[in-house]
This record gives sequence, C-alpha cells and structure tokens, in this order.
Amino acid sequence: MKKVITYGTFDLLHTGHINLLRRAKEELGDYVIVAISSDEFNALKKKEAYYSFEQRKAILEAVRYVDEVIVEKSWDQKIDDIKKHEVDVFVMGDDWEGKFDFLSEHCDVVYLPRTVGISTTKIKKDLNLANNG
Repeated sequence: MKKVITYGTFDLLHTGHINLLRRAKEELGDYVIVAISSDEFNALKKKEAYYSFEQRKAILEAVRYVDEVIVEKSWDQKIDDIKKHEVDVFVMGDDWEGKFDFLSEHCDVVYLPRTVGISTTKIKKDLNLANNG
C-alpha cells in the first residue's frame, strides 16, 4: 500500500482542497493521511480558522479521498509523521514549491498545481466584502 500525506488548515473546504485530495488518492497513492493544524498551532501561525479543529476534522473524515486525519501541532513534526505512518509521498500545493524538499530524504515530495481562482483567503475576502459592502 502506498501512503500519501498532506498538511494544512483545511478551513472552509472548497474545490481546490478536493482536487488536491482527489489527485493524491487517484494519482499518488492508495491511502491518504491529512494532517490538519490544531487551533493552538493556527494561533501560533497567526492564522484564524472559521471552523474549530474538531469541526474541520469531521468534515475531512467525510471526504471519500481521505483515509485518516491526524493533528498538526508544529512545523517540526513532519519527519516524525512520515516515519510513524510509513509515508511514501508527501504532497502539497505548488504555492509551497521547494519549501519541503528536505523531506525527500524520507519520501517522495510532490507539489501539485493549485486550482486556479479558488482559495480560503479569497473566499474569506469575498465574504467580508459581501457583508461590509
């Protein structure tokens, strides 16, 4: 079995997230693990999620391309997660290109193209404009 892992906040799940997860499952492996940032880790990153960790976890667990959801508590846990879960492929959107190449000592590193025109940041900005406009 080929295992794939990806990381993120996965707040306001959208088609870009689904495309990444679908491609991870259909093109890169048989078993997809999603590590989502804890509320505490998001606070350290100065990132505010609309949904709580538990809500984001429940949403991702309902996605057919996701086999397991784990918690991301720090930037430094990736190598331990890769070893612990016997991961074969680490995947992220290409906006992170090059940032995780150091993981290639432990598994394949793949950067997938982002879905054009969609991001959580854009959704939040559009909602803010709609509410304040």
